[in-house]
Amino acid sequence: MNRRELMLLLGGAMTAARGLRAQHKSMPVIGYLGGASPGPFAPFVAAFHQGLNEAGYVEGQNLAIEYRWAEGRYDRLPALAADLVDRKVDVIATSGGPVPARAAKNATSAIPIVFVAGDPVEQGLVASLARPGGNLTGFSVMATEVWPKRLELLSELIPRTRVIGLLVNPGTVPNRLIQEVQEAARTKGLQLHTLNASTDAEFETAFASLVPLQVGGLVVGTDPFFNSRREQLVVLAARQAVPAIYEWREFAAAGGLISYGSSLSGSYRQAGAYVGRILKGEKRADLPVQQPTTFELVVNLNTAKALGLTVPPSILARADEVIE
Repeated sequence: MNRRELMLLLGGAMTAARGLRAQHKSMPVIGYLGGASPGPFAPFVAAFHQGLNEAGYVEGQNLAIEYRWAEGRYDRLPALAADLVDRKVDVIATSGGPVPARAAKNATSAIPIVFVAGDPVEQGLVASLARPGGNLTGFSVMATEVWPKRLELLSELIPRTRVIGLLVNPGTVPNRLIQEVQEAARTKGLQLHTLNASTDAEFETAFASLVPLQVGGLVVGTDPFFNSRREQLVVLAARQAVPAIYEWREFAAAGGLISYGSSLSGSYRQAGAYVGRILKGEKRADLPVQQPTTFELVVNLNTAKALGLTVPPSILARADEVIE
């Protein structure tokens, strides 16, 4: 190959590269910031994609997504959020509660951020639901508001049990919420033991304490780390033969006894639709924070049978889904 042919070849390659860069630049890019691991959150990412598709966006066709996962190490989130900002993504979607959303908020005041979180006002993400202010909006899953209701359902399922455990992540749950559940327990004449866990090893310790504490039922708190360890928690509950109630349907589908809460997959689908609307030109300020209007009660009869429990007709009649 002579020098002229080499220069033509290199020139063609540079032109092609410039064309690819221009094409990529013209395609909107979403930054997806997750606090947990991609595996356990795959169903929610799929729901997010569904919302994007409904808005007319398909990853790889007219949209690119930059994924960043903290793998449960929340200390990594500020750097991951800063990286997405440096890459000048068009929108940041956060997954896994308030901590990733707060990291994104601290990293930029210009790029729109769409979150899925618990109580975004209490968590300091937005000024109000109707008028969020700033550059954030999204979906509240009302994760904490239903904790007393879940205690009530568990008590109805195992009415003879007088000692209940409450499993929480001490790093993310507010003391106010624990006090509310304690008050609900006292009203029902129940003794409540709060069990703390923020690592896999602490799960083992917490469940091992159930027998000496004579805990007959367990309310599993809402936490992104807990959600990423669904199968582990369900296995530990089965090993200790303790009836447990969870927040999300995905726990019951994984073998948990009963769950009660909003549809987490539904919230992520709506978050995807919100991102699509922003990409189409809608102002973030015109999109208020949405709250769930329905809650799902899911019962796993196979697990009830394994525990030797008969689910009361009053619960079965209200169940949105019964797994057999």
